[in-house]
Amino acid sequence: MTAANPAFDEQPLFAVVLRPHRSLSPNGFALVMAVFVAGTFTIGLAFWLMGAWPVVGFCGLDILALQFAFRLSYRSARAAEEIRLTRERLSVKRIAPSGRETEAGFNPYWARLEIDRHPEFGVTALSISSHGSRLPIAAFLGPRERERFAADFGAALAAVRRGA
Repeated sequence: MTAANPAFDEQPLFAVVLRPHRSLSPNGFALVMAVFVAGTFTIGLAFWLMGAWPVVGFCGLDILALQFAFRLSYRSARAAEEIRLTRERLSVKRIAPSGRETEAGFNPYWARLEIDRHPEFGVTALSISSHGSRLPIAAFLGPRERERFAADFGAALAAVRRGA
């Protein structure tokens, strides 16, 4: 039996799980692959009938390359960042696509949210800094999502510092 950790058991004031966005659903992927296979089959058949049968093998390689690219994309979508803020601790847990987890913790009274802005593109980067160290966060979010996240997270950090 392990002892309870009061900082972990405390109700979070801010908790979010950030994940990369993938716009293509599994059904959409099946449809894209079906259309691509049908097109490749048609092209391959045309070359076969013209007597250029070796081209058919290369058409099969196109299908394998596209399948491999989509698998890599879906694998990278398993990455996540869990950000949890309590009165005693700010923790950032990163989950790599492989499932490997790393965690960084900060004192919320000393942690600062640093926002890099570009006049044309909006928020380009976010990081948490404390005592000379810097941890980039929310890197896979788009500028609008970063802007919204920065506002919500910044307000939560300010509330902790005020003691609210």
